[in-house]
Amino acid sequence: MDVTLSNEEIKRYSRHLIIPEVGLAGQKKLKAASVLCVGTGGLGSPLAAYLTAAGVGKIGLVDFDVVDYSNLHRQILHYTSDVGRSKLESAAGKLRDMNPDIEIVTHNVLLNSENAMEIISQYDIVADGTDNFPTRYLTNDACVLLGKPNVHASIFRFDGQATVFYAKEGPCYRCLYPDPPPPGEVPSCAEGGVLGILPGLLGVIQATEVIKLILGMGEPLIGRLLLFDALEMRTREMKVRKDPTCPICGEHPTIDHLIDYEQFCGVPVGQEAVVGDQLGPEWEITPTELAKRLMKNGNGNQPIVIDVREPHEWEICHIPQAQLIPLDQLPSRLNELDTADEIVLQCRSGVRSAKALRFMRDAGFRKLKNLKGGILAWADEVDPSMPKY
Repeated sequence: MDVTLSNEEIKRYSRHLIIPEVGLAGQKKLKAASVLCVGTGGLGSPLAAYLTAAGVGKIGLVDFDVVDYSNLHRQILHYTSDVGRSKLESAAGKLRDMNPDIEIVTHNVLLNSENAMEIISQYDIVADGTDNFPTRYLTNDACVLLGKPNVHASIFRFDGQATVFYAKEGPCYRCLYPDPPPPGEVPSCAEGGVLGILPGLLGVIQATEVIKLILGMGEPLIGRLLLFDALEMRTREMKVRKDPTCPICGEHPTIDHLIDYEQFCGVPVGQEAVVGDQLGPEWEITPTELAKRLMKNGNGNQPIVIDVREPHEWEICHIPQAQLIPLDQLPSRLNELDTADEIVLQCRSGVRSAKALRFMRDAGFRKLKNLKGGILAWADEVDPSMPKY
């Protein structure tokens, strides 16, 4: 491919061009390259922004979500005026304005086993900025089958990690994580939170690794897992070795096509999971139903509402009739509760309270309900004045 730079591009990338390790030849490599960013959220925003600014010629964006207020403290491509708008439209518009000389391609789909191979095959490198296990395994497997490098990062609260999975030269995601964690075992950022700056730091590391791969310079994070602790401002590194028994990149692979990753991980993409067996409707109560029950004063038919969130979440908002027993204190405080009482368990979205329900069920409690949708649903259905977080 014969790539040339216009006078305007030479001016734009002048600080690249005067670096001997990049130069004109390196900038042409960037222009000729194509990168797929899976996700345009916390990691995808800085990742795509820096690849765009650097002059990567073709950048693909995959997302199917819309901008929410809770995104704005970390997803820097999206502004207050974008709330309710497609993340793809929001991100693509800003990136095109940032650098009109490159091609921004949008894929407004949920990446799945039916479309992943076709989409990923169009790009040289994939950068995974997703926050769920089914998509991570899907992206990994598609990259291995197509021979593509997968620049990966993940974040939680104050901690992040980054690496490059490239089966041709090192391990893949399955070598590091052969099996997904049990559903609900690892909290999402929506449940556990994340420092807004953290995805910026890890997204920039991803962009750095992508550019190094394109330019063929430096030592990429292949076979190395970079761990970052924002509170201590420390990094450490772990060696990751290729697993000879890996089912997709090992010596005798057994996976030769994409599978059902939601089934493999036990959780639908984009939805919170309950732990253990899925709670049936007999274990759930809606906010509207609970509000009606709580309004019936003096007839002895009111349930006990137990909020299993953390005290700092309770301070943000809480149901007036609720009692706070954080999830990690529940085992030591079960003696405060009576098996004869009807108990409704509640958290932010219904995930932690589902875990609490199963624990109490195993401890002999039977008159239990989980508040469907948690306090977020309560705010939607019962008390619109309640803040949502």
